[in-house]
Amino acid sequence: MSADFSFSSYRALLQAFADRDYKAMSYADADPARRHLILRHDIDISLGAALPIAEIEREAGMAATYFVMTRSEIYNPFAPDGARALAHIVDLGHRIGLHFDAALYGPGQQLDDAAARECAVLGKIVGQDVHVISFHRPAPALIGRAGTIAGRRHAYEPRFFAEMGYCSDSRGGWHRGAPLNHPAVRAGTALQLLTHPIWWLDPAAEPAARLDRFLDTKFAALDRELAEHCEVHVAGRRVVR
Repeated sequence: MSADFSFSSYRALLQAFADRDYKAMSYADADPARRHLILRHDIDISLGAALPIAEIEREAGMAATYFVMTRSEIYNPFAPDGARALAHIVDLGHRIGLHFDAALYGPGQQLDDAAARECAVLGKIVGQDVHVISFHRPAPALIGRAGTIAGRRHAYEPRFFAEMGYCSDSRGGWHRGAPLNHPAVRAGTALQLLTHPIWWLDPAAEPAARLDRFLDTKFAALDRELAEHCEVHVAGRRVVR
């Protein structure tokens, strides 16, 4: 299959896993010894970018877990567009987890308390309990950390990060090998597949160019919003690039 990070490529990837008898599973139900596939999406940049991916997974009969930040400077899950995007993801049958930036907090109990608060906030937005956490740009001490966070499973537990295979499209590429070539897949055992929806929006562009285009879109939306709420500002008056 192509590695062009297009929607058609993602459909082909899911079909290839189905052809190998893999089943998409939740974190609670995945068994490292079986042909189980955890579809994980860390939403670092855009909630809207996740919607086409969620639709493709629904068409394939697979459910994923979408990890959402509550303290991002880039997007707001409380805003109308953000809340609508999350509601649609849930309506498609997917699960919502917390994408947690532990660097904002101290160690120990403070970390558990902070994660519990963010899970509660996110749960109110999406109308369901949040049962699993992924760390945003985790410190080395958090990778492979045993035990729960705020009484919840996390994506870097040994069960999900060592006992089963792990593959990610971080920085816009399969830098440690494509998913279907992973030793766990060749052996017919479980895989946690992490993707970031922003990388799949514009397959013709390099990763940096995809982010540039996202910034253009983000600025245009902010420009319109500012004009709508402030008479002093005229939309389209400034050109950034």
